[in-house]
Amino acid sequence: MTSPAAAAVGGVAEAHLEVLDPPGDAQQRLRIPLRFNPTDYKLSKGNTFAEISIPGLESPPLQYVRGTPESLSLEALVDTSDTLQDVRVAYVDRLRDLMRPDGRLHAPPIVRFVWGGPVFTAVLEKLDITYQLFLPGGTPLRAKLDLTLKEYRRAAVQALERPGSSPTVEKSYVVRRGDTLASIANGLYQRPDAWRDIARANGITNPRDLRPGQVLTAPRLE
Repeated sequence: MTSPAAAAVGGVAEAHLEVLDPPGDAQQRLRIPLRFNPTDYKLSKGNTFAEISIPGLESPPLQYVRGTPESLSLEALVDTSDTLQDVRVAYVDRLRDLMRPDGRLHAPPIVRFVWGGPVFTAVLEKLDITYQLFLPGGTPLRAKLDLTLKEYRRAAVQALERPGSSPTVEKSYVVRRGDTLASIANGLYQRPDAWRDIARANGITNPRDLRPGQVLTAPRLE
């Protein structure tokens, strides 16, 4: 029977992880091979919504709160049956190190999954290891790895990429518990002082008189 290692074409497969932070030598970024290209990988993305409690409604209105980090999951096989080297030393231990806080970051390293080009920048959230092939003395030669990567994007980068709430477009806003006119104005316009414009557009004379579920018109600012 042909072993997975013997069936590999051209040695180490293309799919791998690169450590982005902490940075290494600019020309020799730490690369962690996966040995074989995965058969597939799955990307998952979600959003968080708050339910606005309005008495008497069967289906409460939803208010968008924020997005959740995207995740990538894949199954990889690492194998040293051709060299009889301990698969933990050759592959697994380097992946396990990605789960440990780095002394320079005080957090686990930031990595990039690469397969035919950069695919996903993330941290390793979860790693499940199943050893499947052993030497008579118990040294593992093959391991199945289930990896879950969680998206990593710096807040400063997201702030630049996010299509900000344009103050020149009129919009609606559903009041949530704990909202104030100033916090709403800051969220919509990045200008807390614009609360007066919202109050004026909605005929609000008492800025503290807000009710969860109340729909406000956020006017266009000149």
